[in-house]
Amino acid sequence: MLPTTLAAALGAMPPRSAERFAPRLAGGTPASHGEPVRTHDGRSLFLRGIRPDDVAALQRCFTRLSPEDIRRRFLHAMSELPDSMAHRLCNINPALETAFVLMDESVEPAEMRGVGRIYVDESADSAEFSVLVEHDWSRRGLGALLMQRLVDDCRRRGLHEIWGYVLMENRPMLELCKELGFQRRPAIDEPGTAQISLKL
Repeated sequence: MLPTTLAAALGAMPPRSAERFAPRLAGGTPASHGEPVRTHDGRSLFLRGIRPDDVAALQRCFTRLSPEDIRRRFLHAMSELPDSMAHRLCNINPALETAFVLMDESVEPAEMRGVGRIYVDESADSAEFSVLVEHDWSRRGLGALLMQRLVDDCRRRGLHEIWGYVLMENRPMLELCKELGFQRRPAIDEPGTAQISLKL
């Protein structure tokens, strides 16, 4: 049986995913920076919605991705993130999209360490998700945090389902989604790919 709330699902997750964040960071950080979070090893990030002026940070993030990371996220090889695509990804339609970013303000300029987004299909009453965390920041619960916020947003919108495509070789993401209660089935038109979904 699928969990009735994501909080219930996260409560059942092992420490590596569920207990790696302090509730808040202390201090008077301006709200514009976003919600402060801290990884289990003490590194600080800010979670907020993506903004049109994040284009350069998104493109810099892309340059730090390995070819494997890129293929896992985009499901095919890409050598660069074109300006037109970067602008499109940073200028979302709030009625049909949500995108959260994890920003590292400890460096100048601030760097994007993770992105999670949904695209709503109103006709199907569902949303497709994608999550990407920079390799050096992986396995710190950031993917779980982004997934939590995306599922919460889908529930806020009153959607019936959240789903996405994941390469079968991307075992960390498949395991995370399994822990969150997602169901998995082979993607018929995409060999080597699974379609995972969670009824909300």
